Amino acid sequence: MSFQAYLDTIEDRTGLTPRQLLEIARTKGLDQPGAKAGDVVTWFKDDYDLGRGHAMAMWHVVKNGPGIGTKHVGTAGTHSDESDTLWLDGKATRPAR
Repeated sequence: MSFQAYLDTIEDRTGLTPRQLLEIARTKGLDQPGAKAGDVVTWFKDDYDLGRGHAMAMWHVVKNGPGIGTKHVGTAGTHSDESDTLWLDGKATRPAR
């Protein structure tokens, strides 16, 4: 699954865009020094019944923003992403590919 696909699935399962979830994470203090990935894992499990993989994708966004490494960008594998920048504003608003 690509990084963007993780975020799209999170949106499908929660009804919230990644940007909306990022704002919730900020209100919970999950973007502050001392916050841990496990805090996001617990939040996602308790509030959305989502597992570690989805939580870790969101943790990356909380800690690093929408940029990702280029290792899988443009590759043919199952982890291929089209861009090194994740779209956070929801699937319905993503520009045409």
